[in-house]
Amino acid sequence: MQSTTFSTLAQWLEHCERIHPENISLGLERVREVAQRLQLTMPCPVITVAGTNGKGSTCAMLEAVALQAGYRPGVYTSPHLVHFEERCRVHGEIVAPDDLLPHFAAVEAARLEGEEVLLTYFEFTTLAILRLLSQAKLDVAILEVGLGGRLDATNIIDADCAIITSVDVDHTAFLGSDRETIGREKAGIMRPGRPVVVSDPVPPQSVIDHAQAIGADLWRFGEDFNYNGDPQQWAWAGRGRRYAGLSYPALRGANQLVNAAGVLAAFEALRDKVPVTAQAVRTGLAMVELPGRFQVLPGEPVLVLDVAHNPHSVAALAANLGSMGATFPTTHAVFGAMADKDLAPMFATISPLIDRWYFTDLPIARAARAADLQQQWRSLEKNAAPQDAQPPEAVLPAAPGAGVRLSVHRNKQAETPQALAVAAQKFSQTFARPEQALQAALAAAGPADRIVVFGSFYTVGEVVKDGPPRLHAKHLG
Repeated sequence: MQSTTFSTLAQWLEHCERIHPENISLGLERVREVAQRLQLTMPCPVITVAGTNGKGSTCAMLEAVALQAGYRPGVYTSPHLVHFEERCRVHGEIVAPDDLLPHFAAVEAARLEGEEVLLTYFEFTTLAILRLLSQAKLDVAILEVGLGGRLDATNIIDADCAIITSVDVDHTAFLGSDRETIGREKAGIMRPGRPVVVSDPVPPQSVIDHAQAIGADLWRFGEDFNYNGDPQQWAWAGRGRRYAGLSYPALRGANQLVNAAGVLAAFEALRDKVPVTAQAVRTGLAMVELPGRFQVLPGEPVLVLDVAHNPHSVAALAANLGSMGATFPTTHAVFGAMADKDLAPMFATISPLIDRWYFTDLPIARAARAADLQQQWRSLEKNAAPQDAQPPEAVLPAAPGAGVRLSVHRNKQAETPQALAVAAQKFSQTFARPEQALQAALAAAGPADRIVVFGSFYTVGEVVKDGPPRLHAKHLG
């Protein structure tokens, strides 16, 4: 069968969406067959990262330290925030869209060589990026697992070191409904005799059992490596090396120390293949960047971006919001998510911190409708305002330096029990697009407020597609 070719990345991606009837189809037979036809191998050490949360942050820290150590790293990560090519970085730079075209063409030719092989969008694009990385003269390849581990397309490459970050319940339709089953799937990236770093402080027993069953070199948090810290600095200790007086990672959030500890364990486990200096560790962790992971953008109001979209990551987001230190009169939340997410524990965790909700549709068929998100939130929030109630407007402070307050508190009548009950009410609206929801939040916010945009990658991606916004409340004139 003659292969098709296209002249733009957008055309190739549209083609990939049409090939396979299913969006997700786990299994390695088809992708391995095409990889063999491509004679795909990775001629450098490979670190594969699986887990429910923390994968992207872990990959970014691995990359940052490797760069500071003078290496040429390649990174494959997914999904992307705005542009597909964000999924592939070489030597710290996002690849150009045109650089991917010959690799898409090669995958297409290989899958049609002989009997046609149907590939999902993820499988096809993964093979194209792996082929690019295999030819990029890398010193180390860093691969983020898309879903699970054992049956994920990235697992056709044997990892020299595997990292398993947090394990929690997510994607239950594909991975199982409990941590033990999900952990077993993620453990599938381990290889006999090779190191596996488990940075989850309380891993499922299935992860430990599988490592022992296949004879992997298990590096377990709390046993083979650990960290401690004070408000100014932190320290790490592994089997044969220690780091003291480290600055906190540039990625914000308490959960990032656990991820960083796993990164240092991986480099220690690979010290014979990818040695790094203490200075590279210090500088790399201090300079690492990753959009959308508790990303706090200064402005008035403050804007927080986070791709938290399951109970575990939303709990981390809530903890991070609670520790921001400042007092925010009102917290506004722009939220959109996929329809298969376990929303109840997410709302239960973070709703006490949110005063006004702006639920949004997303530009993807798998997304939950804004109205459905609002309905579920209303069923769980005892302080939800009546459906048609209008929230009070934020007003300017009465004097310079005074706090911004809701208008319901502007006079003595606001101190009545009825008025206080109104003030405690939480309001919500629905929108067709995240940008519209953010604009509505900004229109309602005072300069001392806080706006949190979280949920699916699409929620954050739509907001930052023209660059990270810097907010200026209308009340400042």
